[in-house]
Amino acid sequence: MCFCRGHAMTTKRMLEEAFPGITVTLANHPPPLIKRLMGIVIPILQGGVIVIIMGGEQIFQKLGYMKPPPWYYSLRANRHGTIITTWFLGNYIKSCLKNSGAFEVFSDGELVFSKLMEQRFPGEFELRELVSRKLYNLRNSEGFSGGLW
Repeated sequence: MCFCRGHAMTTKRMLEEAFPGITVTLANHPPPLIKRLMGIVIPILQGGVIVIIMGGEQIFQKLGYMKPPPWYYSLRANRHGTIITTWFLGNYIKSCLKNSGAFEVFSDGELVFSKLMEQRFPGEFELRELVSRKLYNLRNSEGFSGGLW
């Protein structure tokens, strides 16, 4: 996730330096619905594991089980490790679910480059060329005689 943010910031600076006067806006693209739903379920599972470990065998008795399942004893034997692993692993999975993998470049409302469609990040020179071509076409279609650049 940090890599994507760093790449986006570098690209933003590159475009603003290459084309003075343009505004580059960075925004988050929402992840798919299934990832958003999983982002809600993961904390519930984390809490459930922690409650089961901390609550002890009484929780199973209250749920109608006379004896806890065999996996419970393995988790309970290393209770601190289980809780820490549940916490860190759950948080790692949640952070991965927030990433949509999108890197979309628009100019005047029209798509210039889409990482989702291309399945790759654009190269610096490629993106500069695509934006330059789009701005040139926009400038010519609107009848600008002077240049911004």
